[in-house]
Amino acid sequence: MGPLLIGVYVFVLAMLIGFEVITKVPPTLHTPLMSGANAISGISILGALAVASKADSTLVTWLAVVAIVMATINVVGGFMVTDRMLQMFRRK
Repeated sequence: MGPLLIGVYVFVLAMLIGFEVITKVPPTLHTPLMSGANAISGISILGALAVASKADSTLVTWLAVVAIVMATINVVGGFMVTDRMLQMFRRK
């Protein structure tokens, strides 16, 4: 079994487990969970930057750039949603 196939297995299992975990989160825990997800996406940005700096082919470079862009969009959007949710609890 090659490393690519093992990577696909891990990715599919992570997707299924992640879906099951997320669907069982109560609304009161959504904001802390969103903050944790933003931190994980920040780590993904650092990992993609590390991969991009060591890339030895054009395909790897482009995939790393796509990963950086997608993780950055996720972080910014997540913080915007978290900020908006926290504004609902502020006193006027």
